[in-house]
Parts: sequence; C-alpha cells; structure tokens
Amino acid sequence: MKLKPGIVTGSALTDLYDYCRDSQCALPAVNVIGSHSTNAALQAARQTGCPIIVQLSNGGAHFFAGKFLSGKDAPVVGAIAAAHYVRAVAEAYGVAVILHTDHAAKSLLPWIDGMIAAGEDYYREHHQPLFSSHMLDLSEEPLDENLEICRETLERMDKIGMSLEIELGVTGGEEDGVDNTEVDNAKLYTQPAEVMQAYETLKPVGSFTVAASFGNTHGVYKPGNVKLRPDILKNSQVAIAAKHGGGDKPVHFVFHGGSGSSQEEIREAVSYGVIKMNIDTDTQWAFCQPIKRFMDDKSAYLQGQIGNPEGDDKPNKKVIDPRGWLHEGEKGMAARLVQAFEDLGAVGKFS
Repeated sequence: MKLKPGIVTGSALTDLYDYCRDSQCALPAVNVIGSHSTNAALQAARQTGCPIIVQLSNGGAHFFAGKFLSGKDAPVVGAIAAAHYVRAVAEAYGVAVILHTDHAAKSLLPWIDGMIAAGEDYYREHHQPLFSSHMLDLSEEPLDENLEICRETLERMDKIGMSLEIELGVTGGEEDGVDNTEVDNAKLYTQPAEVMQAYETLKPVGSFTVAASFGNTHGVYKPGNVKLRPDILKNSQVAIAAKHGGGDKPVHFVFHGGSGSSQEEIREAVSYGVIKMNIDTDTQWAFCQPIKRFMDDKSAYLQGQIGNPEGDDKPNKKVIDPRGWLHEGEKGMAARLVQAFEDLGAVGKFS
C-alpha cells in the first residue's frame, strides 16, 4: 500500500486500517509534546517508509502550547498548534500521518469539543478535518453512558470525515495524569459482550476503533507482573463476525500500554486485529538517555560559559547550544520507534 505524504483522514484512514488488519501489521501511536518529539516520530516514519500515528494527550497538548499558559483553553490551543505544525512538516518529511489525540475522560469533553470545532472550521475551508481522529476514554462511566456519549460525538465527527477511538475496560498503570494503578483487576479485562454492544451502537454511525483492555498496562512492568489475555480480542472478533459478518476480524482494535511488551505478545495481539499500538514510556526513555549521556560526557564543558579542559579562556557555546543535545534525544527516540515498526510487522508493507 502506497500513501501520499500528509494527513490521512476519512475513508483513506479506514482503508489504511483495513490494510493493516489484512496484512497482519499495526502502526505505532507515539505521544508527542513539542516539535522535537514530533520530528523524531516523522523521521522514524521516513526511515521505515511507513505511516505513523502522531498523538497528543491533554497534558501533551498543553505542553505544546507552553506550561506558561494556564486555563482550560491552553490544551485546545496546543493541540491546534501541533496539528498545524504536523501538517506543515509531514509533507516535507515525505510521510503519511494519522493525527490523533489520546485519552479524554468525561472531564475533558470540553477539550474534545474545542478541537472538533476547530476541525469543523478547517473542514469548511479545506474540505478535510484538522485531525484524523480523537479518543474518548469513558471507561470509568457506565457502559451505556460511555457508548451514548461516544455515539453522539461520532455523529458530529463523521460529518467531517473523522474517526473515533473508544475505550472499553480500563488500561492499568499510570500515564500523563491517567492513574489506574489501584483499579479493580477485573476491570482490566473487557468482555466480548461489551465489544459487541459497542460495535452495534457505533457501526451504523461511522468509523471507530476500540481500545479493549486485555490486561495491558500503561508504563513498563517486570515480565510476569501483568497477565495479558489477547484471546479476549479473538473471542470478540469471532462473536461479532458470527452475528454481523464483516470478515473474520470486523473490529479495529487498539493496544494501549505497549511499552515494555515482548514482540511475541505484540504479534499475537496484531493477529487478532490490533492495528494501532500506543507507545509513550519507552520513547520518553529513548529521548532522555542520549541527553543524559551527552551531559555526562561533556560535564567538564558545562561548568560555565567559559573555561574547559582545553583552556580557561575557551568558550563552551557549541556544547551548551540546545540544538546539539536535543538532537541526540530526537535520534534516540526515532531509533526506538523504528524498533516499534519492526515489532509491529509494518516495515516493508508500505513500499
């Protein structure tokens, strides 16, 4: 499958996810917080020749605009700024991007409304939405309420060619203000009947993906501490296909909490219809470590603006210039994302 550079939306996004499902591959969805992490994501996509999902959490969107800003509008401003930035540079990198936003609980519905409104304005002028998709994470609400709000939101989004990601069950652990470390273990496993209800509610409305919980956890964890049950995804696909058709894998699933997962676990989930895997903690580590190494290696040059082992009057400008050490972080993050593309079986599928 060959995609033109730029933002993937509408039926093209559905076709892409269908292709991923049929080709037994998935795409990494990386949380970005500014231009540096965005550049790293785009470079990884360019290096592998694959499309990539670039997404922002509410906190990440706020950070994109600057933590100096406060108020409920700051994450809306940041998300819109990020969307325009990605649109400006994706074509220069020659890559296709799915532009997405991450977890939005009920308290963050105004953030979603603000971004959709911006998307509607953009659509009127450009005949495509600003973003490819948004996510509603209403997993803490009763299922009927979760799905009703999702249905109402998808009705609005579908009119401008957008897709919706929903969450059923709870992804454990903690990530960017979403703390489920103390959640009841039973909630970590979505039931196939819940996926069926979601499918029957949303399928007539528009395009959607499902983040179903099968024991997956945000952050990283020691092997054996988390019991993954990807058979939940398989059983959900079988039940829906038997009742409604649509092929043997009618649902596009999302794997949240992909950091720390083994390639075997990832590949099994992909075989059951996962087309998107979120990765954040691993890429944060990959960005941080090269910068730490740089600072450690250049410590003698970081004691003042002037004076280093080469002489008391020698300037340190070239070492303290943020462009040098930030780029080390970008390269580390890009390398980790290349590994993610390989783990997800995407490399070589888009040439």
